[in-house]
Amino acid sequence: MSEHVSESEEDERITITHGAGGQATRDLVSETLTEGFGEAAEALVGLHDWDDGAVLPVGDENLVVTTDTHVVQPPFFPGGDIGRLAISGTVNDLAVMGATEVKGLTSAVVIEANYPRENLERIAESMAETCREASALVVSGDTKVMGNGELDGVTINTAGVGIAEHVTPDSGLAPNDVVLVTGAIGEHGISLLAEREGIDFEAELESDVQPLNDLLASALDAASESVTAMKDPTRTGLAGSLNEMARKSDVGIEITDERVPVTEDVTGAGELLGLDPYQIANEGVAILGVEPTAAESVLKTLRDHPKGANAAAIGKAIDDHRGRVVLDTGIGNRYLREPSKEAVPRIC
Repeated sequence: MSEHVSESEEDERITITHGAGGQATRDLVSETLTEGFGEAAEALVGLHDWDDGAVLPVGDENLVVTTDTHVVQPPFFPGGDIGRLAISGTVNDLAVMGATEVKGLTSAVVIEANYPRENLERIAESMAETCREASALVVSGDTKVMGNGELDGVTINTAGVGIAEHVTPDSGLAPNDVVLVTGAIGEHGISLLAEREGIDFEAELESDVQPLNDLLASALDAASESVTAMKDPTRTGLAGSLNEMARKSDVGIEITDERVPVTEDVTGAGELLGLDPYQIANEGVAILGVEPTAAESVLKTLRDHPKGANAAAIGKAIDDHRGRVVLDTGIGNRYLREPSKEAVPRIC
């Protein structure tokens, strides 16, 4: 006899949707995981600001702290692996807060018993190579081994600290700020899903996973405090991140579909899979809000950098539609909504 689970009992259980990064995640964290935590009174950006990191004043400097846990299947994919993902993800979380010079990283690796040593060596080598690319060092860490079946291969937690001369919270947009993206969207999620499912799209699909601190440092050098906000559009993609920025900044955001960089390969694969590139994870793209007087200069700076060749100005913050994102499709406008649930299994 099968056991029936009532709706009320189901409400008491954690589902995969709670890990998607959208409203269900926010509810879980705010109502359960952080309910008893206070907020540091001196924090410039704290736990309950839901940003990519916390910002704490230390003397005359702004200390940025962030942490992230990385689970991905498969752990090796075109363009990267879980090791490159772990380092890049934490470096980028620091960088979008303004801390483009990493002071130190930590790495905690949890490994399933009988995991191939060759794979672990490959991951460690990838992490070291990505650290060199980001001019970052792992300064502390931890290792645990779980029993067979208690873990799906390997999980990596990384934390990082850095100093931000100018803090760029995702809540910093003001009306008329120009919204930029540093590259084409959707490449990480689409390419990883194709690899996992063994789908051959006869296309050059490859994850965009990369550390962006050098790219974002060039933007900050070009415009300093004219960069008002930055965000790392990972799990919920461009749609989720823009909605979060609009909501937290109390502005609307208007973007033009034809200006958003998306490769033909990602568009075609997304159509076949029924997936919207706007809602697919990225691991090598950042969103910037820039004051209109500096937007052209910042865009040129991004495009002059090898990691920002496909950067684009995709829209602007507006007074209307506060907390919402309006997409100009070319034949009309519609709201661009954040994903209500995870479109595909975890990919970051």
